[in-house]
Amino acid sequence: MTSPSSSEGAPAAPASARGRIAALDVIRGAALCGILFVNIAPLVHFGYDTGVLQPADLGDPSGWLQLFVQQRFFPIFSLLFGIGFALFFDSAARRSRRPRLVLLRRLLILLAIGIPFEFLQSGSALWPYAIAGLLVLLPSTWLPRWAGAVGAAVLIVASLALTGGGITLIPGVFLLGAALTRYGIVQSIGRSRGGSVVALLAFTAASIPLAIWQAGDIRMSGFDLASGLAGFAMAGAYIALLSLLMTTRAARVLQAVFTPLGKMALTNYVAAAPLMLAAGALFDLPNSTSWTLLLSIVVGILVLQWIASTLWLRAFTQGPLEWLWRWGTWGTRGPLRRDSVRSGATPDTERSAERADTAAWTSAPRP
Repeated sequence: MTSPSSSEGAPAAPASARGRIAALDVIRGAALCGILFVNIAPLVHFGYDTGVLQPADLGDPSGWLQLFVQQRFFPIFSLLFGIGFALFFDSAARRSRRPRLVLLRRLLILLAIGIPFEFLQSGSALWPYAIAGLLVLLPSTWLPRWAGAVGAAVLIVASLALTGGGITLIPGVFLLGAALTRYGIVQSIGRSRGGSVVALLAFTAASIPLAIWQAGDIRMSGFDLASGLAGFAMAGAYIALLSLLMTTRAARVLQAVFTPLGKMALTNYVAAAPLMLAAGALFDLPNSTSWTLLLSIVVGILVLQWIASTLWLRAFTQGPLEWLWRWGTWGTRGPLRRDSVRSGATPDTERSAERADTAAWTSAPRP
């Protein structure tokens, strides 16, 4: 990003220059799981013909999804997108004389993916992510980091106060992710146990009363300030919890479970839509009243995607959509098969492009 003013002191070394942050892949993979649980019911019109999909109620899973899943993982994805954007800009600035042009192409390609995908999954955030990136993140590269941090705070507060969060949170949380990267805080995620504990205690202390407030009128979830605030605070608690667990022996398990999904987040997110639609037709979900069936389908899709991602990444460097996105971003076709990388057949410029690209995360969910 642009260098901060002298009053800010020396900027922290870019996280992307220090290697890939394993915790980000874990957090991204976990968030992908949460997003699918949110997306399936409206996408397949679950209970549409039976009236089962009524306003949320704590007497059935819809209320608990509102309380622990809805609006919790969407802010996480938005934060990761801002982080990934800042990491990618750092990398692009080191290998390109016009890094903002590289970023412009990257966002335009995301827009080109998001517009047709909207016809498959209405309400997807792919194209809003691209638009917010073009209008907010890209211009922020000319600003000092303190201005980005202030802008994040203003936009987040305005979103929660005026609309109760949701899709309007995107610009502010984008800037928040970029600011955390520019101040070097991202580098501590999954590595600083003390910082993770403090963050977890703070976000949990905020989440409990806010969740109780939301539960008091659960039917208004998604439309009121309580659900927006509770969702934002709980998203922070989830990130802090995963960050803390990544400093323990649980890290290996978390990486085994979530990293394959996180590394192929764009591919998995896009592929999940036709899988859910196919399941909706196969099991006649619009006429179903079984939440057990609906949630079991999500688990089945995630297991299938985990197996496919694990096997794919053993042979290939990236997911197929991630690789195509990288190709369009840099204008050069990088290696896809791992044996091409190991053989040294790939030019150094291609390998540096791959390293730059893998610094950034690659997906956007439906809110």
